[in-house]
Amino acid sequence: MSRHFLPPKLLLLSLCYLSSFRLYAQDTAAETGNGPYQNGMVVCATPGASKIGADILRKGGNAVDAAVAVQFALAVTHPEAGNIGGGGFMVYRSKKGKTNTLDFREKAPAAARADMYLDSAGNVIPNMSLATHQASGVPGSVDGMVRAHKKYGRLKWAELVQPAIDLARNGFTITKKLAGALNWGGPQFKKLNPGKTYFLKDTPWKEGDLLVQEDLARTLEFIRDNGRNGFYKGKVADEIIAEMQTGKGIITKKDLKNYHSVWRKAITGKYKNYKMITMPPPSSGGIALLQLLHSVEKYPLHRWGHNQDSTVQLIVEAERRVYADRSKYLGDPDFYKVPADSLLNLAYIDARMKNFSWNAATPSSSIQPGSFAGYESDQTTHYSIVDKDGNAVSITTTLNGSFGSKIIVGGAGFLLNNEMDDFSAKPGVPNMFGLIGGKANSIQPNKRMLSSMTPTIIEKDGKLFMVVGTPGGSTIITSVFQTILNVIEFDENMQQAVSDKRFHHQWLPDNVTVEKDGFSQATIDNLTKKGYKIIPGGPSGRVDAILITKDGYYGGADPRGDDTATGY
Repeated sequence: MSRHFLPPKLLLLSLCYLSSFRLYAQDTAAETGNGPYQNGMVVCATPGASKIGADILRKGGNAVDAAVAVQFALAVTHPEAGNIGGGGFMVYRSKKGKTNTLDFREKAPAAARADMYLDSAGNVIPNMSLATHQASGVPGSVDGMVRAHKKYGRLKWAELVQPAIDLARNGFTITKKLAGALNWGGPQFKKLNPGKTYFLKDTPWKEGDLLVQEDLARTLEFIRDNGRNGFYKGKVADEIIAEMQTGKGIITKKDLKNYHSVWRKAITGKYKNYKMITMPPPSSGGIALLQLLHSVEKYPLHRWGHNQDSTVQLIVEAERRVYADRSKYLGDPDFYKVPADSLLNLAYIDARMKNFSWNAATPSSSIQPGSFAGYESDQTTHYSIVDKDGNAVSITTTLNGSFGSKIIVGGAGFLLNNEMDDFSAKPGVPNMFGLIGGKANSIQPNKRMLSSMTPTIIEKDGKLFMVVGTPGGSTIITSVFQTILNVIEFDENMQQAVSDKRFHHQWLPDNVTVEKDGFSQATIDNLTKKGYKIIPGGPSGRVDAILITKDGYYGGADPRGDDTATGY
């Protein structure tokens, strides 16, 4: 069983480890912050993973090497979303401006079927796509890291995985936020994992407790020594299948063997003199982001100001229309012909924005997905990395819900995802994020579910300018969009742009959610008079971003989490 506090005989070892960690923290304190740094930067969800990524850069590793190390470290230090049991997307830009994207999104098992979450009356069975063994897609993270490293990596594979093994085995002191998350998930961990002690202890978790994960360390050792085969074959694969069998799960050894991530051509577009390099489907994020940017491009946002009523109204009306399009037209391009060119046609986007009035809100009930002539996803994590040569990586990865399905693979120590909920279980029925979908995102065997993840790299005048992304389910797209505008239109520095209050509209439900103190009372009053329903929302996203200037790299680490920017 996985241990989460050290027995007395290992207390001395833990004290030595913690002492050395404190000394390291003292030695490198000046290197953790916003910048500028000239040689490299990592911005991600936890201090431990950020430190590991920066260490890899110091050793001569490039941005992809650091990304691999950070991915595995986050599986240890950020169990809510960091993972080896989930999947994600990578956007890459080389120092010479060459771009690529890697789709390591999870896939539906071969036994999946369109009606698998419906009862005999055709109604969606509550929680079946969220908190059962049938909720999991075939994981893609390990294969994705192996393929990224094989194509672009510089250091040896084992050197990149070892730091995560050390963290899992020796343990790390948890933050207040992680303690709260573990306590929140405790009842579900206990219910869904009978006989296991992962993430459970006799007293509530508190800041400063030591979290040790021995079983996860052993799983990572298999991956270190055997690469892809250390996860998709052998002992770990056996443990995954054994876990599936305890709860009527449908992932098989053949599913694991047949999983492969896919290199895809980046979606690119222009916003003024900036070039956006972002993720194509099955991420909806790239197309939606470019649609949003063009929808607002011709308006004087800079003059209106950040989160002022005209700015908010324009952005909400753009978001309303883009999310309506998302509901119908976006899905896995290997199964469905996504009309990307039509959705990104500038005349089409302009036409979509012509029917809103400054005098009143457009009811979402009157907005439907657009039409073309001849044509009939809260827990994720993001990290942004730039190395000393200017190679850049933007990666968003996820288990879907916080701690995924909350089901842990017995003996292997990692969480299963609940990504199957990102499919449309039934047309018109919202998923856990309230997103509506249809045929384009229906469940089919071996199909990748639609995502909102929006890892993005931006150029200005042909040079690297920004690396950005965020978790946040359906709010991912709007959080990335607003962060970009904060820098380009509102002249904010990277940390200000990341920290600023955000708001969100996704077509349905027809309301504007805003973070606490995000709008002035005057803005709320003006929008309410026009028919906008403004409701308070919790934290929106956890953006991690890097801005590249003539002075060096500046990081923006989201204060909504334990996110940390580390450079040198």
